[in-house]
Amino acid sequence: MDRAADEVRAERDELAVAERVLERVSEQLANERASAAPMPGQVGGRSVMMIPHREPDLEETMLPPDYQRILAAVRQAAGPVMARHVGEMLGVDVNVRAKLEPLRGRLVRLVDRGWLRKLPDGRFTTRL
Repeated sequence: MDRAADEVRAERDELAVAERVLERVSEQLANERASAAPMPGQVGGRSVMMIPHREPDLEETMLPPDYQRILAAVRQAAGPVMARHVGEMLGVDVNVRAKLEPLRGRLVRLVDRGWLRKLPDGRFTTRL
C-alpha cells in the first residue's frame, strides 16, 4: 500500500512540474504574439523581415511595404486572382519565372499568416 501511495505522489509531483512548464511556455507564446511588430531575423547571414500573423487588432501597416502593396493589389482586383495577375498589377515581369516565383512565395506567406486566402484553384483573395 505504501509503495502505491509513493508512486501516486511521484506522479502527482511530475504532473505539477509539467503544468508549471506548460504555463511558462504558454505565457511566453502569448508575449511573443503580443509583440506583433515584424522583427528582422537572420537567414544565411542576411537580414530578413518576418511577417506577423494576422490578429484582430493588428494593422496592415505592420507589414513590410512590399507585402502592403501585394495586399492592396489583391484587394483592388475584381475577384480572386492568380499570382501572375498580381504580378502584372505590381509591374513584375511575369514572363520570367525567377521574378514570378518570389511573388508567389510572398502570396503564400500572406496566406499562411492569415492575411490572404488561397482558393483550391490556386487563386488568391482577401480574407472575409
